[in-house]
Amino acid sequence: MSGIYIHIPFCKQACHYCDFHFSTSMKKKDDLIPALAKELELRKDEFKNTVVETIYFGGGTPSLLTNDELQFIIDSVYKNYKVSDHSEITLEANPDDLSQERIIELSKSPINRLSIGIQSFFENDLKLMNRAHNANEAKSCLEEATKHFDNISLDLIYGIPGASNSQWLANIEMALSFGVPHISSYALTVEPKTALASFIKKGIIDNVDDEQAHDQFHILKDKLETSGFVHYELSNFGKNGYFSKNNSAYWQGKSYLGIGPSAHSFNGKQRGWNVSNNAKYIKSIEQNELPIEIETLTHTDQYNEYVMTGLRTIWGVSLDKVETDFGMDFKDYLIEQSEIFINQQLLYIDDKHVQVTKKGQFLCDGIASELFKLN
Repeated sequence: MSGIYIHIPFCKQACHYCDFHFSTSMKKKDDLIPALAKELELRKDEFKNTVVETIYFGGGTPSLLTNDELQFIIDSVYKNYKVSDHSEITLEANPDDLSQERIIELSKSPINRLSIGIQSFFENDLKLMNRAHNANEAKSCLEEATKHFDNISLDLIYGIPGASNSQWLANIEMALSFGVPHISSYALTVEPKTALASFIKKGIIDNVDDEQAHDQFHILKDKLETSGFVHYELSNFGKNGYFSKNNSAYWQGKSYLGIGPSAHSFNGKQRGWNVSNNAKYIKSIEQNELPIEIETLTHTDQYNEYVMTGLRTIWGVSLDKVETDFGMDFKDYLIEQSEIFINQQLLYIDDKHVQVTKKGQFLCDGIASELFKLN
């Protein structure tokens, strides 16, 4: 089983914290759509013995595409790949694109899951982040979407400067009031070369407070777990039966194809990434050339990759899998490296799986890097 990720690199405006590849000019849109379809065709042999279980439109803002454009790309997937009868087809969408009419239109398409970029229900947070929607649009789009879609995820951001713990709790409670079965939540991070980094440097916005982000992560975890959600990956909470199949494939090391400018691909042995430039991407595809750089992962890289992704999940890192896939030396190394964190109550070993404790979760990526083996 595997997945296809399709990157739509357009946005109405730039969010202050975002460092993904996108353009606020839609000039290249009419050329990009056929280029995506052509890349799907050019790469079909990579998945010739594989069933596609998930199709994921990410970005950027995929909801800027019309239904006809989305359908054209979906048709290209079905034409060139074996797609599961129970495939999960997700569209990332922004509230300002989800009018009642558009939601009804989408509900009649093959798209069966919406991932809605709410980020916050508070006007001051949305302005600080330069989101294109307002708090009323956030609420009204969810009221409408939940009438027509069963499988909805929404995104929330914590650790926003000036947002108190009580305001953060109110955000979570508002999200829960719509009855959605999945919530993804991320700490606001200050990426270099973003507007947010510049504003903090100039003193216009307070810096992100790591301690507050840590507290808000635990408020989120406690509130969602008592509301029936499973914390199945560091940033993701789902009701049973509603874990994101697309994201679970990443964390479980399954193969995925990344289609579009800047999209990443992975097949277990190699990682690839497309050029992060719309014009260069389109020109290359039109010339039947894949604008992709490929890195072959060493045995040690593959082990590090497994540790990094496994530790973030409810499934943990299997000692048996490490022994089978990488050898006894790697298993012994992992157990030895884990000991210091077990003593600090940040890791534990249960049923031959290395897992993070509740106390260790917020520090998960840092702990994983200490378990890495050097090439």
